[in-house]
Amino acid sequence: MCGIVGAVRNSEASGFLLEGLRRLEYRGYDSAGVVVINHAGALERTRTIGKVGELEQALQRSPLTGMTGIAHTRWATHGGVTEPNAHPHICNDTLALVCNGIIENHESLREVQRASGLTFTSETDTEVVVHQVYLHLQEGLDLADAVRATMKELQGSFALAVVHAGEPGRLVVGRQGPPLLLGRTDDETFVASDINALLPVTRSYQVLENGDVADLHDTGCLIRNDRGEIVERPLHTSAQSGDAVELGDYRHFMQKEIHEQPRAVADTLEGRLLGDRVLEDSFGAKAKEIFDATRQVQIIACGTSYHAGLVAQHWLEYVGVPCEVEVASEYRYRRHAPREGTLVVTISQSGETADTLAALEEAVRQGAMGTMVICNVPESSLVRESDLAFMTHCGPEVGVASTKTFVSAMTGLLLLALVLSRRHGFDAGFETHVVRQLRTLPGALESALAMEDAIAEMAQAFGDKAHALFLGRGAHFPIAMEGALKLKEISYIHAEAYPAGELKHGPLALVDEKIPVVAVAPNDLLIEKLKSNLEEVRARGGRLYLFADPASGLVESEDVRILHVAPVDSAIAPIIYSVPLQLLSYHVALIKGTDVDKPRNLAKSVTVE
Repeated sequence: MCGIVGAVRNSEASGFLLEGLRRLEYRGYDSAGVVVINHAGALERTRTIGKVGELEQALQRSPLTGMTGIAHTRWATHGGVTEPNAHPHICNDTLALVCNGIIENHESLREVQRASGLTFTSETDTEVVVHQVYLHLQEGLDLADAVRATMKELQGSFALAVVHAGEPGRLVVGRQGPPLLLGRTDDETFVASDINALLPVTRSYQVLENGDVADLHDTGCLIRNDRGEIVERPLHTSAQSGDAVELGDYRHFMQKEIHEQPRAVADTLEGRLLGDRVLEDSFGAKAKEIFDATRQVQIIACGTSYHAGLVAQHWLEYVGVPCEVEVASEYRYRRHAPREGTLVVTISQSGETADTLAALEEAVRQGAMGTMVICNVPESSLVRESDLAFMTHCGPEVGVASTKTFVSAMTGLLLLALVLSRRHGFDAGFETHVVRQLRTLPGALESALAMEDAIAEMAQAFGDKAHALFLGRGAHFPIAMEGALKLKEISYIHAEAYPAGELKHGPLALVDEKIPVVAVAPNDLLIEKLKSNLEEVRARGGRLYLFADPASGLVESEDVRILHVAPVDSAIAPIIYSVPLQLLSYHVALIKGTDVDKPRNLAKSVTVE
């Protein structure tokens, strides 16, 4: 996922474009670039590798002057992190374009364009887009018509913005998948991937729909839909602050980041789904080749990321893919029996976790067929060292206790299970069903967040406790593990998690009225088994705190407190049930008076062994 910003102004555009990129940097920060139509009617471009700060320094040394321009912050998909691969891309010094998305048929388009005499300066799929628009201009089409014709020829999910050197004061944009917003004032127009980029200049915006092409001028814009009909999209007014590193109305960054999860998941899914299927290219340029050769998956991670891997093991094995999950610090220090066709998947918020990096190196040394990372930082070491990369697109996560990166990592792992399911006998109907559930995920997360007040009240029961026990079954046992980890991380309560069926094998000895027992109880195939386990707790005087599906049949009593979680499909239930446990740990920590965002002895990124 990348970030697009553009402007048609009555003053210099570069200042707005640069600030817009800063606000979009969470969408990609391995390179950035800007182009303007200068006052002589020529294109001027500056591109840099690294974060937006590098671009800012370059523009301070050599400012760009012009009132119409586009800019881009990139997360690399096709082509490495190099200046030639950075956007904007230019064709024949007359046409400049930025794109967010993946063009699936770029290879066939490239062959035709080369035959037409066009040359390429990058490895990206985006360069074929600017060339295709240029070819249509050469046929005599107007700029907007050329963009519309090009969009009909592209396969994939994308949003784009284009300017022509001979037409200062004009900017044409189009959407087919990723969001694209138009900002409006009385005498200026803007475009961005996210409302946050528009907020420095306007709170009034329109959202383009799929297939829309908008022709922007300083006096307004004309929008046509995919049938070429003139349409008017609703004008909205934003109430957002748009500042990703300010608390706003939240008490702590952890609370803010818990509430950002619907958006984080939506951004993680953005551009990865086309209709009812997953776009394999969203995992990287070599995804098909590596997935075709995958016979089993080895997941390596630490802490919260390890728990995400344990959930994914259930999904992967359900679709017929053998999967092993191991803590990185253990993996690297023992010998492994090599297995043909092993895809090694690492998970890390920072991409710099020392043990995970070392484990990846060891896996490669032992002959891993391919490597893939799920990460939140595009320029990180794990991303650079892996064959494939799936970015979670969460934006900055300040709180030490991972929340939005956890649910977004699970989302990416579920997408991985779907693309591998195609190779193990699962028909398109299965993928269609799960993709449709994934599209409901942001809304389901919002419903879970609405439980916060009730969870805060439940947390009062933990204020004087020193220990807690968490229970789950199946894919929800790792969620119980994550709940226990969160509670111990930020409230310093000793918490342990067990599969509920293991109670009789030891943990029941701990149960009494002083230890709260927390369980997740979705209405799945294991619910009756779980009920029996919970009765074992009650029979020993334990007090239960349950997060349960309303249809589970569980009943409140003096020693059983139940908060109902809105019904969700089993495919996404583990992701949803993690949210109440995050909120529980947060509100218990408030009662305990701990430093929620910076718990003692812990750091956000573990870069030493």
